[in-house]
Amino acid sequence: MYGLKSDLTCDLPTKQYSISDYSKGVPRWCPGCGDHAVLNNTQKLLKEKQLDPAKTVFVSGIGCSSRFPHYMDTYGFHGLHGRAFPVACGVKFRRPDLNVFVITGDGDCCSIGAGAWIHAIRYNMDLTVLLLDNEIYGLTKKQTSPTSRLGTISNTTPEGSIIPPINAIETTLGVANASFVAQTADWNPVHMYETIKAGFEHKGFSFIHIIQRCPIFQQSLGKEMATNKDAMVYLQHENGIPFGEDFSQSVKNTVNHDPTNLSEARELAMDRENIYMGLFYQNKMAPRYDLYGSSNLGFTNDQREKVLNAEFDKYAI
Repeated sequence: MYGLKSDLTCDLPTKQYSISDYSKGVPRWCPGCGDHAVLNNTQKLLKEKQLDPAKTVFVSGIGCSSRFPHYMDTYGFHGLHGRAFPVACGVKFRRPDLNVFVITGDGDCCSIGAGAWIHAIRYNMDLTVLLLDNEIYGLTKKQTSPTSRLGTISNTTPEGSIIPPINAIETTLGVANASFVAQTADWNPVHMYETIKAGFEHKGFSFIHIIQRCPIFQQSLGKEMATNKDAMVYLQHENGIPFGEDFSQSVKNTVNHDPTNLSEARELAMDRENIYMGLFYQNKMAPRYDLYGSSNLGFTNDQREKVLNAEFDKYAI
């Protein structure tokens, strides 16, 4: 064309992914379940980041939320109850090139999977973890979960739960080497999306606690929080979860919180009077175990055998 240099090129992506490229099947969650909103926002994130479905893995355990991989047209692993973290850590340790997401629930993570959860925090591998917490066992039809509030009436506590619940944010912040801890809710799609996005962009174990509604077994949970603007307090900081201007105008209660301040983050998590939304803590310098594991990747079996034999020869008699 006249006026253009002959060596001018325009590199275009060979594939432009759409939402449909990440969607599969029809979700079988109940109408009104918060899982739908999490799924939509996660697919939206993958589209924005243009993640290759063949390089993306969703790992889950057991529970309503753990059906998540069935509705993602990516690689997925629907594992055993409480074992999502060991599987995800194994995938990331040997395939650091993959984008690995962990989908877990309050029972899956905080009960049978609690031991794996604690150590996964400490390993700080580059995983995006979404804990979908409706404070009840929904898949098995209404039993008290580890996060159920005092007084929760269920099939296992018909007169109301008498044991204080596990605070997932407080617990995560109490483990050595925690590197990203945030909280959001299913009825706030703008804030949820920005939170998941920030977690994905963080290099390390990104723990996102999502308060979600269960319209069948926990009808009262979230009803007031979703409609009462006084019920939530949003954490604001230049290094926190970014708000859009329109969203900021709709928020009534905010507090300035530096997410590098671990002590203050723990104090906020222990506050029983308020529910805080946003980024509690981030440490970009926390050591990552997956980087240690990736140091010996890319070698052939012959090369590995040669190194092992050289080490064994040192101890030959």
